[in-house]
Amino acid sequence: MKRGRLPLTALRSFEAAGRLESITLAAEELFVSQAAVSRQIRGLEDQLGKALFERHHRAIKLTPAGRDLLDVLVACFDRMEGAVQAAALTPMTRALVRISVEPSFAAGRLLPALPQFNAQHPDIDVQVDSDPRLVSFRGNGPVLAVRYAPAARNWPKTQARLLYECEMAVVAAPSLLAEQGMPREPAELLDLPLVHEENRDLWKRWLAAAGLPDTGSERGPIFDDAALVLQSALRGQGVAIVDLTMAREDLLTGRIVRLFEPVLVHGAYFLVAGDFQRLAPAARQLADWLSTAFAASP
Repeated sequence: MKRGRLPLTALRSFEAAGRLESITLAAEELFVSQAAVSRQIRGLEDQLGKALFERHHRAIKLTPAGRDLLDVLVACFDRMEGAVQAAALTPMTRALVRISVEPSFAAGRLLPALPQFNAQHPDIDVQVDSDPRLVSFRGNGPVLAVRYAPAARNWPKTQARLLYECEMAVVAAPSLLAEQGMPREPAELLDLPLVHEENRDLWKRWLAAAGLPDTGSERGPIFDDAALVLQSALRGQGVAIVDLTMAREDLLTGRIVRLFEPVLVHGAYFLVAGDFQRLAPAARQLADWLSTAFAASP
């Protein structure tokens, strides 16, 4: 018989009646009527095609088939009861912390760094919601968030900690430079394909800081996400201005290289919570780790 068709209610009624040798006591243990217990046992006997009890005046006695079945059921129900009690008494050993992170930060910075946190806190799991929208910190939603802002700011009814300022520099893939030639001075960057983030203002700012006229920057693809800008540069599709912290691993491995000064400060990333002092211990550990991990200068 398949498990989905096991008559569990009838088996429970029979087990109680057989163990207590009484329909009345079984009904009291199960908090049902005697008629209900008798009806369940009769149905079980009909399904099995054999009698489980010999019925006498005000007494019942197990048949050999009933005794065999009862021995198995008592052992099974005892094990089930013990397993349920053990599960109820066993404390949860792992904590889950939910954090909302802007997509570019999640892909470019948090994902590479999370193994360090996992190694230091193996009993804490992190659930990352990649979402740029503001968080209310209510209910079962995220308890922490990482948000970008062009300048220091306070989000309503929240607390914010500065993670790091975004230091932006010009980068390109070695494959692009091998194909197009290495520029000898900043002005020659305008001879290369350019990649933009959100609009073309960042390249205009960089050119002005480098003392160059804003001519020739009004071209090239525009992406609305910093991670996509970095991916475009890594694929050799153009020269880009990227966050040095986000591009750190790619710079260290030589997948992209820096080209010329200056470095622009372009906003910052903040760690946000409803109230840092009221965070659960696991969430506080994640918040402290984030503050430390991203505090160093790129």
